Amino acid sequence: PVFGTDVKIVDESGRELPWDGKTIGELCIRGLWVTGEYYKDPRTFESFLEDESGLWWKSGDAATIDEYGYIKIVDRFKDLIKSGGEWISSVDLENHIMAHPKVFEACVIGVPHPKWQERPLAIVVPKPEYRENITKEEIREHLARRFAKWQIPDEILFVDEIPKTSVGKFSKRMLGEMYKDYYSKK
Repeated sequence: PVFGTDVKIVDESGRELPWDGKTIGELCIRGLWVTGEYYKDPRTFESFLEDESGLWWKSGDAATIDEYGYIKIVDRFKDLIKSGGEWISSVDLENHIMAHPKVFEACVIGVPHPKWQERPLAIVVPKPEYRENITKEEIREHLARRFAKWQIPDEILFVDEIPKTSVGKFSKRMLGEMYKDYYSKK
């Protein structure tokens, strides 16, 4: 942490989590340079955590902190996928899928699942020259080199284009709405 600041990671109930470099929680920060409220904004209450040691700003970042205090941001907390009680980083999956030589773009979202709460769903745009020559199994095998079986998306959809926001980011909100019933209909 930077001089004059304190950091911690917390679970969904605000309980502090260990600095072991593995446990993922929401990154919370406090210090001399950290604001205590948003000016005239009703979101102030949900953006801060208060405990016996004071007021903490909830960054919205999912992170780990190791025993030396090094912070690794793994995703935005709202984009993490909670499957069977375990967290899966959509960003890690996306980056690894996009490292596949036949893939142009990939977006991974959490979709409601009747058994596991949520499961990852990968939406993939193949490179033009591979549109007819790419399989779900290739992507799964590629992911299996780095991820546990339970982290790998159950489904991989090949599309021509992934919806984006006005600033060019994947519109995970729109994709979530489009595919919210995907696993319940299977």
